[in-house]
Amino acid sequence: MKVLYIGGTGEISYSCIVAGARLGHEIAVFNRGRCEEPLPAGVRQIVGDMNDDAAYRRLLGEERFDVVCQFRAYADETIRRDLEVFGGRCGQYVFISSASAYQKPPKRLVVTEDTPLENPYWDYSRAKARMEATLLSWHAEGRLPVTIVRPSHTHRRRFPGGIGHGDDWAWRILHGKAVLVYGDGTSLWTLTHSGDFAEPFVRLLGNDRALGEAFHITRHMESYTWNEIYTQIAVALGAEARIVHVPTDTLLRYNPEWTGPLLGDKHWPVLFDNSKVMSVAGRFECKVSLADGMAGAAEHYCRRAKEYVPDPQRHALFDRIADEQQALGG
Repeated sequence: MKVLYIGGTGEISYSCIVAGARLGHEIAVFNRGRCEEPLPAGVRQIVGDMNDDAAYRRLLGEERFDVVCQFRAYADETIRRDLEVFGGRCGQYVFISSASAYQKPPKRLVVTEDTPLENPYWDYSRAKARMEATLLSWHAEGRLPVTIVRPSHTHRRRFPGGIGHGDDWAWRILHGKAVLVYGDGTSLWTLTHSGDFAEPFVRLLGNDRALGEAFHITRHMESYTWNEIYTQIAVALGAEARIVHVPTDTLLRYNPEWTGPLLGDKHWPVLFDNSKVMSVAGRFECKVSLADGMAGAAEHYCRRAKEYVPDPQRHALFDRIADEQQALGG
């Protein structure tokens, strides 16, 4: 089976390539040619820039693939171009959407694929939902055979973060600085290791039962509290997390740009029911524990720690929030 990955070196896609190679997929990867880790043997790299329209069409427009996996579509223009390039030239177009597109605030703790895609807080999520609708309409019209996949918070080399980046919080933990956790830190959040995500993902490829369908792939009906997550990051780094709890609405008063990542995603407790993808791709288990996942991320962080340059303004804001919250008794 000939499979093209657009992207292919990110937190999620790299693990999918590794899993696909184990199954004997004939894999090509389109990206800028920058990869921190070696691609599996036999993977063909097509070097190009997503933003170079002429090169994209020239490099990919004459090839035929059984499956195209689009990991880098964030705007309508990208999928419209893909329709022109891959329409009639692939047996399955897999669009990587986002579980953040699901209804916010959620009406139920347990999320299924039938949960409405209604997120008023985050442009990113609304764009993904809009592209899903467009792609499924093209599928219904016979213009492009589509499968939708919605990852939630999926990690591998990077620490999870809510506001800021995971490396920000790792640096702060190692330097004894406060770690900001929204609410009281007991809200449930689902983390999935990309190695666990990849196993059912690659079994959707070339699977006729996946056509015209949308699936999320996450840890099944299991979540962690944010207190647990940040504590485990600290354990993996051999340090202690100095957690400061801050109400979400307080954080947003300091920086309204956090509205999307918080109210549009991580503020709300969720559990994901993966019964649908299991019914098509087969049962799977998420074998990478929180402790093991954070330990792996810590190894990668320590390798690149010298490259991390703290943003003075960002960390000054974190310090200010922590100090003012603690002055209130938080």
